[in-house]
Amino acid sequence: MKLAVIGGGVGGMAAALLLSRKGYDVTIYEKAEKLGGRLDFVEKDGYRIDKGPTIVLLPQMLREILFEAGISEEELPLAPCDPLYKLNYPDGSYFYKSSNLADQLKEITRMFPGEERNFIRYLSDMENRFIQGKKAFLDRDFVDKKNFWSIKNISTLMRLKAYQNVHQNAAAYFRHPKLQQAFSFQTLYIGGGPLSSPALYSLIPYSEHAHGIWYLKGGYASLVTTLERHLENRRVVVKKGKNVERILTSGNRCTGIQVDGESNTFDAVIYNGDFPGIHQLLGDTDRKTEKEYTPSSGCLLLYFGLSKKYEEADVHQFFMTDDFEKHMNQVFEEKSIPDDPAIYTFYPSKIDESLAPEGKSVLYTLVPVPSGDHINWSEQSGLVEYVIDQIEERGFPGLREAIEWMEIRTPEDARQEGLYQGGSFGIAPVLSQSGVFRPQLKPFPYDGLYSVGASIHPGGGIPIVLQGAKLLADHMEKVNV
Repeated sequence: MKLAVIGGGVGGMAAALLLSRKGYDVTIYEKAEKLGGRLDFVEKDGYRIDKGPTIVLLPQMLREILFEAGISEEELPLAPCDPLYKLNYPDGSYFYKSSNLADQLKEITRMFPGEERNFIRYLSDMENRFIQGKKAFLDRDFVDKKNFWSIKNISTLMRLKAYQNVHQNAAAYFRHPKLQQAFSFQTLYIGGGPLSSPALYSLIPYSEHAHGIWYLKGGYASLVTTLERHLENRRVVVKKGKNVERILTSGNRCTGIQVDGESNTFDAVIYNGDFPGIHQLLGDTDRKTEKEYTPSSGCLLLYFGLSKKYEEADVHQFFMTDDFEKHMNQVFEEKSIPDDPAIYTFYPSKIDESLAPEGKSVLYTLVPVPSGDHINWSEQSGLVEYVIDQIEERGFPGLREAIEWMEIRTPEDARQEGLYQGGSFGIAPVLSQSGVFRPQLKPFPYDGLYSVGASIHPGGGIPIVLQGAKLLADHMEKVNV
């Protein structure tokens, strides 16, 4: 049975591997000259740093799905990060998050005395919710939407307090505003705001403590090389530099794709582009249009090659602001440039010397900003300078003198590369785009047309996208396309 995969992102690659192992004849069409999508490197003058995702969560899920795709655990050299990360506050204080219970309790006592029992209660409650939520929502698809609206699922949603947002969930446990932020800002990992993402996503901050944050040696994007090697071994055909112009249909069936003006017949087609773009390929004016989706947040990304190493720096740091809620409102409600943003830094050279010439290092900086095309990013040099000033003053002294090169990536760059509205994480994880309300692996009533990726249920983040690929492969095998 012949399958076409439109797009060679990690979801498309994983789906191709899983399906090829089930006996399908798979061809990937990728418009770029390389695979991986947003999982890529910025490389220059002997330096290499991840371009997109940096925080590795849910390591067991990652290992299990890739093992099912034929990739051994030895091919995934994961190293734990503990402490998980450091939260730096404008007054000079700081708070470390840790997956070690004793260390975390000690740190809470130092910074937030009296909150220790709240943290224990949080872990106990969230452990049960994670088990229930994973089984009810991550481990299953909702192609048949009736499966979502069961009494059991509704009960699970109530226990997960899905009617709350993630910040409200944290506030139900912790009294101190900074601790509430520390257990709710993680929605930013998938492009959502803690005040607008349903409490179902509170499973993310819990997972950090239960399962840890990890680093894939060589950088997260090195996973692409591993996937590509296995695609070759499985004899999956990969056609790079091929832009699919149309998804072909006849009646209620998908029949193939059009590439470079030629029709190619397939038994099924899997779309791995950023999902709203599928409408253009279908010429579907009667269905939901691209403009009806809510995009995730955008990112201002700064990549640095540095002439020195910072021995005291942590791998992951967050430089918080005095008014975090204001930053979130500016990004998600006002859609304006933040004037005092929180900033994330990734300094993998702390634990990986392979990323830069000897004695040198790399640094990655991310600021959550609005998506959309209403901001002229060529006029935002002031924000860039502010970010550099902040991280130099608060964590990387002498940074400006150490910069050998810098690259900047904005939502406009992401938009030009095909990410919906320049959002970095697919469509936003708001309630109306979560669970049964999110596009499903069989998104339309065309037989033989499927989809996978960050905008598809169960959602964004590399392990969750891989889970989506597994759900897709299992479903296609069950229905025999």
